[in-house]
Amino acid sequence: MPLVQPIKFSALLCCCLLFWWRSSAQPLASFPGAEGFGALATGGRGGERYHVTSLADSGNGSFREAVSKAGRTVVFDVCGVIKIGDKIKAAESLTIAGQTAPGAGVVVYGNTVSFSSNTIVRYMRFRGSIGMAKGSCTVVADDLNNIIFDHVSIQWGRWDNLHLKNSSDITMQYCIIGESIEPQRFGALLEGPTNFSMHHCLWIDNQSRNPKAKAGISYVNNIVYNWGASGLVGGHSEADHFQDIINNYFIAGPNSTPNFIAMFSATDHVYQSGNYVDLDKNGSLNGRLVADSDFTKATATLLEKPTHSPLIPVKVEDAAAACRTVLQTAGASIVRDSVDSRLISYLQSMGTKGKIFQTEADAGGQPTIYSDKALPDTDGDGIPDIWEKQHGLQAGNGADGKEFKLSKTYTNLEVYINSIPNRLSSK
Repeated sequence: MPLVQPIKFSALLCCCLLFWWRSSAQPLASFPGAEGFGALATGGRGGERYHVTSLADSGNGSFREAVSKAGRTVVFDVCGVIKIGDKIKAAESLTIAGQTAPGAGVVVYGNTVSFSSNTIVRYMRFRGSIGMAKGSCTVVADDLNNIIFDHVSIQWGRWDNLHLKNSSDITMQYCIIGESIEPQRFGALLEGPTNFSMHHCLWIDNQSRNPKAKAGISYVNNIVYNWGASGLVGGHSEADHFQDIINNYFIAGPNSTPNFIAMFSATDHVYQSGNYVDLDKNGSLNGRLVADSDFTKATATLLEKPTHSPLIPVKVEDAAAACRTVLQTAGASIVRDSVDSRLISYLQSMGTKGKIFQTEADAGGQPTIYSDKALPDTDGDGIPDIWEKQHGLQAGNGADGKEFKLSKTYTNLEVYINSIPNRLSSK
């Protein structure tokens, strides 16, 4: 009888310790550096790999074919402009690894690309065109959950560059959302997404909606530059929306009015802290701290503490440091093409340069991205032979890309594609 109580106590203690360990263990991010609500997307982990070998709109080896089937990791053996006629609807559970493209990478140009649940999109450029239907957006992420856009450039939408509706668990980080074209020339419309993290993004040369935050959103360390009629826009609807707006920088450009925030209402429940605004357009970053009164004038309801807390939190910088980070890294920035480089140069002018265009032709059009060769990949596992040999893998074994030899948490293929930005930026 005396032994029973200690045994019960030991079992209870073990259960408690196990519960504590599970609850305190760091969840597995989509990739090292993924943060916010969408950072738990697994994409195509462990599934089929597909090589994009053609810049054609459709057919074998095309981007359209690559994203047509769920459970794939998409790698690129080509670089250049993929001009599409019709819209593309991507399947779910994809990893689209734009960083694997040789040279200056790829751009999908001409029409809308829409995404599905459990998707990882990195180092891609998506650009619409004046040739797509009036009212079209460049990127659409409606009615889905678990998606992360990392270092993605989104431009030339005819209504908004970006549209998200009724989705949840989303991250957009280190992206450029800019230069929307006629008729609306708007940045993004968020219609009811929840658990949405947006951090270290550049919103540039949009007439308004940077974004329209009809959403549950954590909006942290973003830079809004050269808005037209208005910068960040509230939900201003009958439904309640909760927006954490933290350490962002609003910098007026040649087309900007003083309305860096606008169209909030009492149903917009805002926590704001550490935001700055620079309205003098004098070529120097010397803004003032945004006051609570700036939001109450816009009729927002202010909160005393933030609403949103993702499992993988965003590492927050002060607003000026975030501006430097965005200048260095936003967009498909391993090698920036001339469109993104031009937009970054506008921001570097700190108020003196920038323009809201009518069409992409007015902005100079889609530049050529000169071709380059991919490194040999004998077994087709998505990992170049030279990298496999350097890391103890077999260049003739097509199955080892799915294995966990190099990491207990990421497949060998994931370890390779996750290493590319760090490897190139260190050169």
